[in-house]
Amino acid sequence: MAARLERLAGQPVSEIRAIGGGHGVRHYRARLADGRELFVKAAADIASRSATAGPTGADPAGRLSAVGQALAAEAMGLRWLGEAGAVPVPELIFRDNGLLALIWLTQGAADRGAAERFGRDLARLHAAGSSRFGAPWTGFIASLPLSNDQADSWPQWYAEHRLAPYARLARDTGTFGPADVALIETVTGRIGELAGPAEPPSRIHGDCWSGNVLWSGGRGALIDPAAHGGHRETDLAMLELFGAPYLDRILGAYADVAPLAAGWRARVPLHQLHPLLVHACLFGAGYRAAALAAARAALSA
Repeated sequence: MAARLERLAGQPVSEIRAIGGGHGVRHYRARLADGRELFVKAAADIASRSATAGPTGADPAGRLSAVGQALAAEAMGLRWLGEAGAVPVPELIFRDNGLLALIWLTQGAADRGAAERFGRDLARLHAAGSSRFGAPWTGFIASLPLSNDQADSWPQWYAEHRLAPYARLARDTGTFGPADVALIETVTGRIGELAGPAEPPSRIHGDCWSGNVLWSGGRGALIDPAAHGGHRETDLAMLELFGAPYLDRILGAYADVAPLAAGWRARVPLHQLHPLLVHACLFGAGYRAAALAAARAALSA
């Protein structure tokens, strides 16, 4: 792995160590000879073949895994979010066939000031917008494919590409029964009345839970995106789902810059339904009750 990094970075690697991983990805922390520190993500199947890979780490058999494709989507998402110049994202050093290298961000702690700045930054990111809902690249969320087929209307797009596929997958893996799928289908059938006022596509992170906000240098930086043109309430609902620090400060500062449409709080369960379905698909029955509760709350809002 060090030899491959040296080829791609164009300079010696003075230190590299494994620091864990997940979802078929191995993580490394590396230091280059010029002093830059990198966070490196490598598809596990690619990492195991690094020592025998060709000069560019090529995959001549065309066996790039789904995880390798997910890393490619992550790189495109980071680049697209960074173009807005609003919320910090890690600098992309290179991406190569199942390998992603980013500048290492030193993590600190959130405080009120950083949370408020993050709220303002996030509002500016969303306002940068997108030409359509979806994205011109194949998406992933964790290790699951994420359809980014593009459309001009959010409610039906959300129903078709964020809710229905994962309800079916949860059924196919045995986590959902027929009644559970029927409940989600009720939500998708009523999506037009549940979605709230129409909004233009926002430039969103797409998996904006608290673990994907890294507090560094007095600001909140975004990592691990499932970026696409989406509804801005989706990112805010994700921040609430797993308890972002100083959430009230984030939301208050966000609303100062970009007020939210009336009734947005009642729509939080609708926006949380997709990530809960994803968790049910990834982790099984432990998330079934939460997903179904979100569906019922969305219907009763």
